Amino acid sequence: MRIEIIIRIWRGSGAGGSVVEMTAPHFRPPQQARSRESLQKLLTSAEHVLSTGGIDDFTVAAVAEHAGVSVGAIYRRFSGKEQLLEAVKDQLLEQLESAVAEALRSANPGLRGVVEAFTGAMASAFSGHTRAFPELLSAQSADGAERGLRALDTVQRALVDAVEPHLDDIARPEPRAAVRFTARTIIGACVHRAASCHAWPDDLTWPTWADRTVDMAVAHLTSRG
Repeated sequence: MRIEIIIRIWRGSGAGGSVVEMTAPHFRPPQQARSRESLQKLLTSAEHVLSTGGIDDFTVAAVAEHAGVSVGAIYRRFSGKEQLLEAVKDQLLEQLESAVAEALRSANPGLRGVVEAFTGAMASAFSGHTRAFPELLSAQSADGAERGLRALDTVQRALVDAVEPHLDDIARPEPRAAVRFTARTIIGACVHRAASCHAWPDDLTWPTWADRTVDMAVAHLTSRG
């Protein structure tokens, strides 16, 4: 059974902004453990198909074949390909948000420790989904694009909040703006690397890439340029 979720998004800035409502169809989460396991199997198969073949090869039939179920079994849960994609996106983005939040809670002391935790969590999340994340963050439906932007905004704000106690260590004239720039740069670099690493390899492991990215980020934040 499907339900409709109303998403309220604040557009604009300051008092001139306005609330925009979007209604998105979503499936009702299963209540029984066996049904949840079955759903997770479908989402894992859907992510595999997306990661190996991309959007062009992503079909309900391909997901059903990989999951070892009938096409009808998928249509009993989802209205079609687009809703299945949105479910995969929701799961991956929720995992990303949770991973970043957990890493920042256990970050090492100091500005560098926070930036290391953030960058490491982002790199770890993207390293396991090098093709799925860029595919899902690309514009599809309006609702899907909004979900991706909300997730990116959530992880950006998480870094800004975590750095707040260390603002005195930042040498840039506008420290909070510098942190937001740093967050966006790290996020963008993750997306770009995941999307291009197969065709344009840099011969680095994800942990090594994260270490070098942290060096650049901290150098930017602590320089007076």
